[in-house]
Amino acid sequence: MKNYDVVIVGAGPVGLATAIGLQACGIDNFVVLDQTTEFRRVGQIIDLLPNGLKALKSLDNAAYEAVKKTGLDFSQKTRSNPDEKTPKWIQRNFQGEEIQSFPLSYDTWFTEYGEGRVSIPWYDLQTTLREQLPLEQVKANHRCLNLINETETGTIKLDFVSNTAKVVNPYAHWSNPQAESASDQSQAEQSTSVRAKLVVAADGINSTIRRLLYQNTPYAILGEPDYSGFAGIYCSGLDDQVPDKLKAEIQSKFLQHQRVVTITTDKINSIDNSRIVIFCLKNIWGYFIHFPIQLEKLESTKSQNLVDLALESLKKDGFPETIREFVSFSVPAQMKSRLYYIHRATLDDTLKFPDTTNLKHCIGNQLPWGRGRVVLAGDAAHGMPPFLAQGANQGLEDALVISTLIAKVIKKNQLSDEKAIADIFDTYQSLRRPLMEKVQQATLNRSYYNQGEKLAEYQQQVYCRDFQQLRASLI
Repeated sequence: MKNYDVVIVGAGPVGLATAIGLQACGIDNFVVLDQTTEFRRVGQIIDLLPNGLKALKSLDNAAYEAVKKTGLDFSQKTRSNPDEKTPKWIQRNFQGEEIQSFPLSYDTWFTEYGEGRVSIPWYDLQTTLREQLPLEQVKANHRCLNLINETETGTIKLDFVSNTAKVVNPYAHWSNPQAESASDQSQAEQSTSVRAKLVVAADGINSTIRRLLYQNTPYAILGEPDYSGFAGIYCSGLDDQVPDKLKAEIQSKFLQHQRVVTITTDKINSIDNSRIVIFCLKNIWGYFIHFPIQLEKLESTKSQNLVDLALESLKKDGFPETIREFVSFSVPAQMKSRLYYIHRATLDDTLKFPDTTNLKHCIGNQLPWGRGRVVLAGDAAHGMPPFLAQGANQGLEDALVISTLIAKVIKKNQLSDEKAIADIFDTYQSLRRPLMEKVQQATLNRSYYNQGEKLAEYQQQVYCRDFQQLRASLI
């Protein structure tokens, strides 16, 4: 059985960035293990915003430069109009009037916040980060089944199984019942175990490690995330379905020559607002709808009825006929839906939810992110809906803090010192939790942060911090 100083469970951006941070600090006795049978092109496009890029740059400049180049190359390839100088993502009300807008160019964000913004496919981000690490230290085909605290040796024993059938993550999955296929054929399952002085759980919102960590504690019921009360419906490939006259009307009133637009009510402080994102990328038309809905209602909806469900939501919130007609041309086979889940950074009443949420009751105000020799990072610690594109960015901030603190303990030969380990986990939580509470609050109550002082305050708190100074304070 192999022994490591650090085992990182999860080879997504957060787990890989944590490993890169350890490597940058001169730590090499670690391994990253992921349950996927092989690394392949999956996932959506994600936005890396100034705080995430700043955290990555402070963690390792070479990784930052590689990721930035990959993102900028992707943006250049996908730009529908290469001569477009200042592409924007605009939010409009039902009359087509602008409520707020965000620039999409790297340079505009850099000028405003001291760092830019890049869009990058999840797989390309994962691949770029994997390339910064030795091949033998990042391994797929390892699904964690159990962990055992071996107090006599001061280690954690982790049990894994390989060659298992494909497992769908119910908490981060766009589903289309018409397109669901049988699981990949698997070879004979194999079991393996490793030992670690420390375990970093970066295995996502459906974290196995979190469930195991919370077992036999007052938090056991929250080992699995809560339904946030919000869901999404997605459809693409409408270019051949929607009449040209309707396309022209939407282009004239809402898109106005931009690639993407968000349309919602301009009512402030309404957490129950639905919104639709309409896009036209290289003449491919489609939309996302984010809306509050009872979990049971969406789960029981067949794919052919998703159109009716989308139209019902839009009509209830008073969306104009033009938008509802556009959605009516959806093809059920091309539609997907998703329930959005959250692992709360705080259990008090500062987080506001729609009436459609399903929150499990738990005694206490906070869920622990660390226990013994195990610590949670990224979505495993504070997963949330993607409305403000902060999931990966906050995870990169976690990676910077936790890798720096772990490296400090290792360099001081304190891996056998349980108090030293508890202290760094406390430091990690005290630094990261207050901001995560604010980010989750802003994510859930988006309309409250649409404009004015609240928007400026949010941007200042999230984008404008000095991560080099933060890292220096941890060393």
